[in-house]
Amino acid sequence: MEIVKKILLIVALSLAVFANDIIIKPSKYSVDETIYNIKNIVKSKGFGVFAVINHKANAKMVDMELQEAKLIVFGNPKLGTAVMQENILAALDLPIRILVYKDRDGTTKMAYRNASWLKGLHGLKNDKNIAKIDSGLDKLTNKAGQ
Repeated sequence: MEIVKKILLIVALSLAVFANDIIIKPSKYSVDETIYNIKNIVKSKGFGVFAVINHKANAKMVDMELQEAKLIVFGNPKLGTAVMQENILAALDLPIRILVYKDRDGTTKMAYRNASWLKGLHGLKNDKNIAKIDSGLDKLTNKAGQ
């Protein structure tokens, strides 16, 4: 019976590793406009925008080409702190990030990881915090891209 438990655990962990935890949504705006929308929404909620990383500009600095892509890093210190109090290693994956990029077909898209990924990776138990993160990201990206 013990061997069966071990096999089931290995299967469950393997599925968690390969689960599709990245959510991709279209935006009807340009990359810059979408980033601007995200910034405004985040700031209106009283949260912090910590950085915007311009991947295309960074590629250009080393004479390489890349589709337009910016990563916005932001967070809700109250919620983030609660998650880190549960497991400080979650700080490796916080604050939250959304990648806004121009796809090969010219469509602007937003990509982010859902909070269940964070929960599984760091063994978080507070489902309420995970639900808040997921709900907040869903609403934020829907509003920013519409």
